[in-house]
Amino acid sequence: MTGWSDAAIWGTIAALGVGTWLVRFSFLGLLAGRDVPAWILRHLRYTPVAVIPALVGPLVVWPEATGGTPEPARLAAAAVTIAIGLWSRSLLAAASAGLATLFVGLAVL
Repeated sequence: MTGWSDAAIWGTIAALGVGTWLVRFSFLGLLAGRDVPAWILRHLRYTPVAVIPALVGPLVVWPEATGGTPEPARLAAAAVTIAIGLWSRSLLAAASAGLATLFVGLAVL
């Protein structure tokens, strides 16, 4: 038992919901129909480049499927994906090559 009352728990949930809504509204509601300054757009271009590796990196280095032990097939797939992405500048080509490498690596190893 945490010692929290039902009202405190539901109050916290409601406050977090309102806070989340306000954060989203600050971008979507207040900026709707307005031009965003060029310096903000320049910085927003790098958001996927920062977020995707942060999401994928732990899955490659500490995969849950192997109990957190690095696996050569996943490391090879990540390396091939990065190499093809840098070489071709194509997300589809990089993802396809990485996926094929992962499937072949898992089948062989």
